[in-house]
Amino acid sequence: MKRSLQYFFYYWFPVGLYGLLIFLLSSGPIPEGGPEFFQADKVAHFFIFAGLGALCLRTLNTTALGNKVLAVLLLSMVLSSGYGISDEIHQYFIPSRNSDILDALADICGSIAGVLVYWRIFIFRRGN
Repeated sequence: MKRSLQYFFYYWFPVGLYGLLIFLLSSGPIPEGGPEFFQADKVAHFFIFAGLGALCLRTLNTTALGNKVLAVLLLSMVLSSGYGISDEIHQYFIPSRNSDILDALADICGSIAGVLVYWRIFIFRRGN
């Protein structure tokens, strides 16, 4: 029991907490005073979802799928990208926000990049 609780808090809890943070940030008004350059929000979406993609891969790599590299990579990409798409749908219903297909695309690209970078740095190296 103790080991499974440690496993949950070490691997799954960060994914859930990060997802909750994204949800809370997207539930309120757009923050003031952020960087002001062309498409700054797209850059923010990219890096936020790169983090989620990396966390998903970190966690899913410890499951029974861990020895199926392609399955873990794709599932991590699908889960984090799907969360990004659902976040854009969620923002459609928030009065102070808007839903943007380009934000969703930035979420997807960030998710894929986060998964691939994490895989290359932390998983691929271990195998070689």
